Amino acid sequence: MRASATPPTGLRARKKAQVRRAIQEHALRLFLSKGYENTTVGEIATAAGVSHMTFFRNFPTKEAVVETDDYDPMIVRLIEQRPPDEDALTALRRALAQALETVYADDRDALLARTRLILATPALRARLWDNQYATERLFAQALAARRPEADVLRTRVLAAAALAALNIALTVWVDGQGAEDLPTLVDRAFEALHG
Repeated sequence: MRASATPPTGLRARKKAQVRRAIQEHALRLFLSKGYENTTVGEIATAAGVSHMTFFRNFPTKEAVVETDDYDPMIVRLIEQRPPDEDALTALRRALAQALETVYADDRDALLARTRLILATPALRARLWDNQYATERLFAQALAARRPEADVLRTRVLAAAALAALNIALTVWVDGQGAEDLPTLVDRAFEALHG
């Protein structure tokens, strides 16, 4: 379900990451079999072999167990690493493609199930705007770090447009039951931004 931006170092950090991943995997399995609304935090904790307290130490809400991932920090790092002479939209496109290659190779089925769950569950879909806003800000900040002199409005518009292209590609992918290749859909969505 999650692709680590950087592998946790130290035994304690690795164990914490394993617990978080186990909670998320069991939550997703339960949500898919019983439905999001019909699954309790207690059931998730029991399935993952942890206490209620451990669940809430890792995720403040039931929604957070679905929403939380390490994708944004990974993408931000990749944006910042793009060549400085690359225009903002190309940097976003290539950073997203690189991140998606990793996520898609490691967690394709979980990504499909998780995205389907978010789009199909009103409580999760309603929170999507807040998450998108935070992601757009992170992308814009990463672009600004590459070129501090760039126009702030333009930078934010490009970050929002890139995120919209990604989201539409994800939605089309889910609507098609994952039959199409997601990286190809994302690439086509970015082509639409240029055309």
